[in-house]
Amino acid sequence: MSEKKEPGVWEGFKAFLMRGNVVDLAVAVVIGAAFTNIVNSVVKGVINPLVGAFGTKNLDHYSSCLKAPCETNAAGEVTSGVPIMWGSVLSAVLSFLITAAVVYFLMVLPMAKYLARMAARKAEKEGTKEVMEVTELEVLKEIRDALVAQRASGSGGQSDERPDGRPGLP
Repeated sequence: MSEKKEPGVWEGFKAFLMRGNVVDLAVAVVIGAAFTNIVNSVVKGVINPLVGAFGTKNLDHYSSCLKAPCETNAAGEVTSGVPIMWGSVLSAVLSFLITAAVVYFLMVLPMAKYLARMAARKAEKEGTKEVMEVTELEVLKEIRDALVAQRASGSGGQSDERPDGRPGLP
């Protein structure tokens, strides 16, 4: 009797890791983490000072009090009231929008244009190939018609004239 051996846990794990999309996903996570630091730096170094021109430099300080009076101690902790920290939400939204814009304009859009150019080149090559095939087909039809015309004339040899009236081979 031959028993089928089920793949072990280790073999399944190796097969899972060797799939291409797992490696791509790992690379994307690492790049995304590094990119997050860049975006956060842009928000803190550029966006927050621009917003600070109209108010406070740190967006996290923008808040409203849901239940008055909102009081904080020297450490910045709320001692009474219910504050709504909408400034931190605004900062997160700006970080997301900047991230999305950079990813779109620096990665997605150029890749889409590149793929469109590659598809156009491929279509152009296929179109040229089709034209060449049609031309070859027309030549073969012409040869066939010439052979049929030779048989019909009964000469059996080469004719001095083609079926279209042009001079043939001597």
